[in-house]
Amino acid sequence: MASINKVILIGNLGRDPEVRYTPNGAAVCNVSVATTRNWKDKNSGDKVEETEWHRVVFYDRLAEIAGEYLKKGRPVYVEGRLKTRKWQDKDGKDNYTTEIVAEQMQLLGGREGGGMGGGGGYGGHQGGGDDFSQEAPAPASRPAARPAAAQRPAPAPAPKSATGFDDMDDDIPF
Repeated sequence: MASINKVILIGNLGRDPEVRYTPNGAAVCNVSVATTRNWKDKNSGDKVEETEWHRVVFYDRLAEIAGEYLKKGRPVYVEGRLKTRKWQDKDGKDNYTTEIVAEQMQLLGGREGGGMGGGGGYGGHQGGGDDFSQEAPAPASRPAARPAAAQRPAPAPAPKSATGFDDMDDDIPF
């Protein structure tokens, strides 16, 4: 039987991203994303709010993009999978942490956090904001190329006169 490990979050960054590099040069970026749930208490009728903090880890090019564009307080959409890591502290005690390994990210709230908008991007989502994705590394037993991706038609380019931004120089590295 097939299994699924998928997490989707829409929340706000609790701190600026921390980008580090492994000894072999791969980028790793850690962030905290807050999601908030609101409800009305049945007994008192008061509004109750509960905030949950999620550890999110980005790898490789997606980590570099997250480090450059994400800022504390900014709303973000993240898709990924749960991963639990185990390590031992200096006393030999086992510790565990569960993180979300991000495979896709979409910046929400426009270019500088105000209003919806921005451009489309990479990945499978449509709508406002900048969309970034990264394929998870394929296990050795699985072929690297996905046949379903090859069957999808490429999006048609917009006509030159449709956007009015054809000759605009852009600093975005993707």
